[in-house]
Amino acid sequence: MEHFEIACLVENESGVLTRVSSLFTRRGFNIHSLTVGETENPGYSRITISVNGDEAIRSQCIKQLRKMYNVKQVKEMIPAQRVSRELALIKLKNTPATRPEIVNAVDIFRCKIIDFSPNTLCVEITGDSEKINAFITVVEPYGILEMCRTGVVALQRGCHYLTDEEVI
Repeated sequence: MEHFEIACLVENESGVLTRVSSLFTRRGFNIHSLTVGETENPGYSRITISVNGDEAIRSQCIKQLRKMYNVKQVKEMIPAQRVSRELALIKLKNTPATRPEIVNAVDIFRCKIIDFSPNTLCVEITGDSEKINAFITVVEPYGILEMCRTGVVALQRGCHYLTDEEVI
C-alpha cells in the first residue's frame, strides 16, 4: 500500500481537528501520522496528514476534505515537490559499555543528546522518516526505553505557497 501526505489549511477554531480526523475514522482510513499547528496567519492552522492507501483512498480523502466547511485549502504533498521533516525524541539505556557506540551513532546521524543521566540518554533527531527509522534500527540493540515522534510536517518547495487569493 502507498503512503501519501495531505496538507490542509483550516480555520483555527475549536473542533476543526476533531471533524477532520472523524472524516477518516468514518470511512475506515488509517491515519499514519497527523500534525497540526498555527500558521503565519493566526486565523488558520495547518494540518499535515500521512495516510496509507491506494489511489482510490487518496482521491476520496482529498475530495471529502475539500467538502468540509472549515477546510480552506487541501493539497497533496508530492514527494518531489516538497520539503518534509519529522522530529523524534528517543530515550536510550546508558551504560559505560554502550555509551561510546551510542555517541558515535548520534554523531553520524547528526542528532543531539538533550538529556544525560547515569542510566539514560535522551536523543533528539530530525529529518525524513527514513533517517529516523534508520537511527532507530541502529540504536535498538542498546535499549530504547521510550520514544515519541511528531509525524511529518511538509511544505511545498520553491515559490508554491498559499496566498489570500487561493483561500476558498
